[in-house]
Amino acid sequence: MWRCRPPHTSIDGGLATVPLPLPAERHPRSAGCSSGPRPCLQQGRQQFRQPARHCPQATSGLDTMTERFGGPEEIYDVYVNQPEPLEEGVEKHVISVFVADESGIINRVAGVFARRGANIESLAVGLNIDKALFTIVVAGTQSVVANLVKQLAKLVKVRYVEDITHGERVERELVLFKIRAPPGPTRMEVLQLVEIFRARVADVSERSVTLGVTGDAGKTTAMERALSKFGILEIARTGKISLKRGSALLQMGGWGDSSTRREHQARGAAEQPQAASAEGLPGSEPDVYMVDEHGGEGVWQVDNLLDAPTYAGEFEPHTLSIEVEDRPGVLNQVTGVLARRGYNVQSLAVGHSEVEGQSRITTVIPGSPEATAKLVKQLNKLVYVLKVTDLSAAPFVKRELALIKVRCEAAQRRELSDLAAIFHGTICDVSLSTVTLEMQGKETKIGALQGLLAPYGILEVARTGRVALARDSGVDTRFLQRMKGSRVML
Repeated sequence: MWRCRPPHTSIDGGLATVPLPLPAERHPRSAGCSSGPRPCLQQGRQQFRQPARHCPQATSGLDTMTERFGGPEEIYDVYVNQPEPLEEGVEKHVISVFVADESGIINRVAGVFARRGANIESLAVGLNIDKALFTIVVAGTQSVVANLVKQLAKLVKVRYVEDITHGERVERELVLFKIRAPPGPTRMEVLQLVEIFRARVADVSERSVTLGVTGDAGKTTAMERALSKFGILEIARTGKISLKRGSALLQMGGWGDSSTRREHQARGAAEQPQAASAEGLPGSEPDVYMVDEHGGEGVWQVDNLLDAPTYAGEFEPHTLSIEVEDRPGVLNQVTGVLARRGYNVQSLAVGHSEVEGQSRITTVIPGSPEATAKLVKQLNKLVYVLKVTDLSAAPFVKRELALIKVRCEAAQRRELSDLAAIFHGTICDVSLSTVTLEMQGKETKIGALQGLLAPYGILEVARTGRVALARDSGVDTRFLQRMKGSRVML
């Protein structure tokens, strides 16, 4: 049996190595040790948890750490899961990829990482009218990530790619927690943590509470650890989204400004003949997913449904929750199934789940119930896919996070502050000429705020895409609209 101690943080922020004692049968004897087997290992678990002070070899590391950090060391009789540091020369990079909307673009972006064995830690993308901004977090050396950026820039419909790791930026993510919290003192303590972390309650049932919290990775991780003692049932997290701080813009130079948009449209028109001549070469194949021209209308022709208040037509948005193993290329396998069937993915969010070594992919696709049921069966056949659930069949909590950078003079800050407060948003960054707003909620709510901010001049928008969890309460507005109401007798 081994006695395990959690790693300690050294003075310079690294992990200090603590020597572990040898097993009882192999522990060397010395003048300070009693003859025969060590008594502390024969008197049960209660004795085992206490330091063996009579054994110098076993306590030398403990004494060293006590003197260095000024207190007794916590000792466990189980292995405690602790984060492991990255290898030397490896760091986490944040890559922004601006693309034009097209069926299959997500699969091609994920394929660049899969072909090079890079494991995406988080990915967030939400369709905004006819364009989208990917925010991808991947670990690797500087040379490896630089090669990935070059390969991404070669894809058709990719406007620009930028590694914003070492710049000043605003970084946020959204996490939905479903916590085991029955009525009583436990629920009261959970609600106190909600107030401390400025989270929001999204659903309450007899056995659980669903919370939504936004912030940087440190805040969301701290809340996850604080809630772990109550029992976390499910976690759905978006990837990180980032925008540069202040008036600095991404390399594209702007998002919604009319003059900037016209400039980029002219640049795209100038480059289009070259692309057309390349496609005309014999044997050449464009980097797009083609659809038979006689195939009629299908899911590849569906516009953005998430910004529409009502859904008309054959296709409706279906929210799929896909639990997968953390393996390089698994995202490419999932998006490949969608791309081969021509689905235009409306949003995609990838993040770690409540189980170590697993991730949850939340995606929204247009389709009919029958076609979506067949798609779920195909996804379940993939090797590293553990479970696929169509959340649209029952009431569920859905949220999205957006960062919006708006042109703003000093005299307009009060107006924008009041406008953000009406939508329960916050201002997360201010410069002399810009304001960055943080907003979470349903897609229609974010779209309404964008419409009101358009006259001021929207410079950039980063959206996470939808994350969702099933409602344990079993009730939401969409569900009630399908139920018969009670008759009023007059």
